[in-house]
Amino acid sequence: MAEVLKVMNVTKNFGGLTAVDNVSFSINEGETLGLMGPNGAGKTTLVNMICGSYAVDSGKIEFRGKDIAKLPPHKRCKLGMSRTYQIARPFLELTTLNSVVVASYCGKDMSNRSLMDAASYASYCLEFVGLFSRRNILAHDLSLYEMRMLELARAIATRPKLLFIDEAMAGLNPAESLHAVKLIMRAKEHFDLTILWIEHVMSIIMEAAERILVLHYGQKIAEGTPEEIVNNKSVIEAYLGGGEYA
Repeated sequence: MAEVLKVMNVTKNFGGLTAVDNVSFSINEGETLGLMGPNGAGKTTLVNMICGSYAVDSGKIEFRGKDIAKLPPHKRCKLGMSRTYQIARPFLELTTLNSVVVASYCGKDMSNRSLMDAASYASYCLEFVGLFSRRNILAHDLSLYEMRMLELARAIATRPKLLFIDEAMAGLNPAESLHAVKLIMRAKEHFDLTILWIEHVMSIIMEAAERILVLHYGQKIAEGTPEEIVNNKSVIEAYLGGGEYA
């Protein structure tokens, strides 16, 4: 199975604080890799480096065999990488539809597409996440759950091969979380995605991911199947406070 992403010994410092410390891992095509760890473990910082929001202090990042460590975020998106954010970042004064149209133009294979093509595909993405009936609503009038779904629609509108999900369930009630998880997993199959998924709710990531990577104080302390992670002593001590996963 082909490697989609390869991260090699990446490090990020903020002043005297090392947020990510010499981390390496890879993701295979079609895989869902979970990324977990306590608050402040460096999860979002790691994704920010991969997506280009933060520069890498040292190490290498390859996407589909191409060195991308020095590319800006928009060029990484053009190559087929997209993401959602832990805190939703909608264009507040645009309609839901226009927000997704803008996102679609940031993706790959859009250089010769008309506005009508972009609007058609944006409508398709909104229909997929259940927001088509809200297409003419301004983003700032959406509920939190709807904003989460708008994040997902914008991400898939760029036609990614690798999608980063950053705690998409934060702030949602159990019913909304369950619906969002099912939708993300359906999107993976429907759009042929590879996913790196940061999630604070362990029961979700244990169900969704084939493999899990665990960070603690910026270092990789474990990597393996959900079953291996559940029984890993270092994970239990760092993430579960010495208890057992239920």
